Amino acid sequence: MNQPASDIAFTPSVKAIQSSKGSRSQYARMEQGFGWQTKITTELAAFLSELDMFYLGTASQSGQPYIQYRGGSPGFLKVIDETTLGFADFAGNRQYISLGNLAENPQAFLFLMDYVNRRRIKIWGTAHVIEDDPDLIEQLQDAAYPARVERAILFSVEAWDMNCPQHLHQRLPGNEVLPLIQSLQEENHSLKEKMARFEKG
Repeated sequence: MNQPASDIAFTPSVKAIQSSKGSRSQYARMEQGFGWQTKITTELAAFLSELDMFYLGTASQSGQPYIQYRGGSPGFLKVIDETTLGFADFAGNRQYISLGNLAENPQAFLFLMDYVNRRRIKIWGTAHVIEDDPDLIEQLQDAAYPARVERAILFSVEAWDMNCPQHLHQRLPGNEVLPLIQSLQEENHSLKEKMARFEKG
């Protein structure tokens, strides 16, 4: 019998706690039904096309976890094929913690957040660093984004799941909100000037 894709996260320890807390039957039904996805669907591809940031989780060989923020142009986390994602690795602070972790432990995790629409997607898999592949880097980079690409990282998807929006705080992007604030400030200033002239007249 094939193991459900969610077993990548629902280890025996996790299932034992689910049983003790009363949620195991709910997830057992999920496993027998639709379950978690293992392929990149059109829904996930559409989500990625709008995404301009995500969090990359890695761990050392001893299991010490590390989370790194990744940002770029919308859609910079690209679909390579039905089970592979890729992104350009930009020059940073040269700590190389993620690279060091992946050199000894390829297991990785992507946490994708859409703060505007209060959506989140979790992706489990493995990540591989690709050095000196100009064709792949050209495929992944965005000439309009002002960052130096040092290498590529490919992520092999093993399972993914979309969470409910519970407890997600809505956050709006500055490039959309700041022009509106500026416009309102200018309108407010203009109204104050008109009121001052009216009161003097």
